[in-house]
Amino acid sequence: MISRNTKNVLVVSFGFLSLFTAYGGLQSLQSSLNAEEGMGVISLSVVYASIIVSSMFLPHILIKNLGCKWTIVCSMCCYITYSIGNFYPGWATLIPTSAILGLGGSPLWSAKCTYLTISGNRQAAQEKTKNEDVINMYFGIFFFIFQSSAVWGNLMSSLIFGQGTSQGDIPEENLKYCGAALCEEDFIQGGNATRPPQHLVNTLLGCYIGVGVLAVILVAVFLDNIDRDNAREFRGNRTPFCGTFLATFKLLKDKRLIMLIPLTMYSGFEQSFLSGEYTKNYVTCALGIHFVGYAMICFGATNSLSSFMFGRLAKYTGRIPLFCLAATINLGCIIALLLWRPHPDQLPVFFVFPALWGVADAVWQTQTNALYGVLFPDHKEAAFANYRMWESLGFVIAFAYSTFICLSIKLYILLAVLILTMITYLMVEYHHHRNPMSSNNFNLDTQSESGATEKEKDGYKEAYIVKQTEM
Repeated sequence: MISRNTKNVLVVSFGFLSLFTAYGGLQSLQSSLNAEEGMGVISLSVVYASIIVSSMFLPHILIKNLGCKWTIVCSMCCYITYSIGNFYPGWATLIPTSAILGLGGSPLWSAKCTYLTISGNRQAAQEKTKNEDVINMYFGIFFFIFQSSAVWGNLMSSLIFGQGTSQGDIPEENLKYCGAALCEEDFIQGGNATRPPQHLVNTLLGCYIGVGVLAVILVAVFLDNIDRDNAREFRGNRTPFCGTFLATFKLLKDKRLIMLIPLTMYSGFEQSFLSGEYTKNYVTCALGIHFVGYAMICFGATNSLSSFMFGRLAKYTGRIPLFCLAATINLGCIIALLLWRPHPDQLPVFFVFPALWGVADAVWQTQTNALYGVLFPDHKEAAFANYRMWESLGFVIAFAYSTFICLSIKLYILLAVLILTMITYLMVEYHHHRNPMSSNNFNLDTQSESGATEKEKDGYKEAYIVKQTEM
């Protein structure tokens, strides 16, 4: 029999799996499905711009007042609206639903991080073992299950869109517009970017809404409300809004967080490149939109397995070798994508790139979360709100310039950010090695300003969240 805490971790994991089966699959298709006037990528820019705004104040407010469980439920509902908006894609439907999704994004992830960490600490207390070992295990379970959402969401899109596709030979003169070789305003029109029939699009969106609703029901019914008492106590204290709003920004006084900004933003850059640029300029252009799902399945499969593997490997190797591995993989892929001229005859190559990208992304996601936890154990809401804010800024910038500059320039920008990321990351590790106790010395004074009780402080400090994803 599994423990109650482990049961809760599985509920959260499968809830996120179901929710992001829908959103992840839809995000991968936006640059191809709603390509007119760049509407798809602009809607994604709005999503992440809205996440930036919500990161400033919503996670702390919602988690403290509603508790982790109901924060997750409410935030999941925001994600479902985006699928509904895609039924009638237009500026009046996609932009508002993108903003709603973004408002729920930061509270969703912050609540998940807090919930899993508290569960890990409780389970460690029961087993009388080290907190960080149980927390690492729980986050390994979560990412292993969650990252597979890319497989199922993209499999649904490929199977459904494949029903209405009659693939013919693409003229050689059209293929020259694919990849980073040329820079033409209408290059994608020269490929195979025909929009699928509307009835197939509606079928897919209906399936996505269904799995999204399933996620909400799963969490609402089966997830334990483990921090109910803390939330009730916090609501009774009438916390000043100003102190809550400023909590995210006060942490920026810590120079370690400033040095982590390039690393965090790069996470947004590299994810947006794969879902927004690679899918459109390589896969859709040369093979057709129905192949996008299959390519992203390779990404999801390697991402999921690598997340689990690195979770076990990190305690033997540490973070630095894993980050260097991810940087090397991305560096090689960027150079290869600059030189590669995609052609349908090279079918296996289209799936190698997302597979390698998935291995690297597994490091960026899990180890960056872990690093934030190690550095800021006593300020988890503010730390992870900053994480979502700066990562989202990377998404916003990448999606914003997507329709204005050439693909080759985008690859050079990605390369420059990668180099800056590794320099500043190694500086953070050096500082942490020289001052290992500094993570406990920075004081936000957030709790004293908010009027929280000592009992509440102790309850949330128990979560040594830093070690949460040291995978």
